[in-house]
Amino acid sequence: MRGRVQCTSAALILIAAISVSLGAQATPPAGQPTPAGRGGGGGGRGRARAVRDFTLSTAAFTDGGVIPVKYAQPGHDISPPLAWSGAPDSTVSYALIVHDVNFAIGNGTDDMLQWMVWNIPGSATSLAEHVPEGGDLADGSRQISGTGPYYRGPNAPSTGPMHHVVFELYALDGMLDVVAVGAQPPATRAAVVAAMASHIRGKAVTTGVFRRAVP
Repeated sequence: MRGRVQCTSAALILIAAISVSLGAQATPPAGQPTPAGRGGGGGGRGRARAVRDFTLSTAAFTDGGVIPVKYAQPGHDISPPLAWSGAPDSTVSYALIVHDVNFAIGNGTDDMLQWMVWNIPGSATSLAEHVPEGGDLADGSRQISGTGPYYRGPNAPSTGPMHHVVFELYALDGMLDVVAVGAQPPATRAAVVAAMASHIRGKAVTTGVFRRAVP
């Protein structure tokens, strides 16, 4: 497998916002949990709280394994089932960001947003397979992808390398007052990332790879 992992503009916004909130002197290495903290009361900066690692998995594929075509664009964009455990007790909501780190868009400073779901209730421990289309879901959460209010499966061409699709689930200590910005998924993604930056209490990650079958 080949392919270079890129740092997207949305990721840069998140790192920068967290660094400001902590007064950080350096950005953690790529792939490592990013610490987040909130300022204390009375105008003080407060003590930074570490981000807890917890577990995210799917019955559809193993971590690092091949994503079945059912959950890709050739399989009609069915979202995979997801389950998680070990999140902090302080979790009020979750935000899920799924992106293809090998699919650069625009001028190469961003990547393909396959799916983003935010304001998932803090009591939730899973997302069922095949989440229905629509910007506002029954549990109060909201969703979008690079092409609309639904899960967009990966679609790497058969002539190139495997693409890495990263599923990142963030445990937050609040809800996010963010709505989709019209027909501008990158702007919505950036708004969600910026809003959650100082509220991250945990992070879980799993990854799958995909490319189309050779015709």
